[in-house]
Amino acid sequence: MAKKQDKDTRYFVEVDLQSLKIIRCAYAQKQALDKGRQPDAKIHRLFLTKGQYNRFVTRCASDPGAAIEP
Repeated sequence: MAKKQDKDTRYFVEVDLQSLKIIRCAYAQKQALDKGRQPDAKIHRLFLTKGQYNRFVTRCASDPGAAIEP
């Protein structure tokens, strides 16, 4: 079953601040995102628009070495 996507959906990429590598690319409802606060200080959550998120996922999915978790 696909996750719900509506006007309250927020798209994001999480980056490890030490290695500067992308940890996760995902989306969630804004009510489940802890009002933008990041509980782990070693990780930065970068919010994207739906179009930016879709382009990012499409580019990464076309790269055979990349793994993206929607």
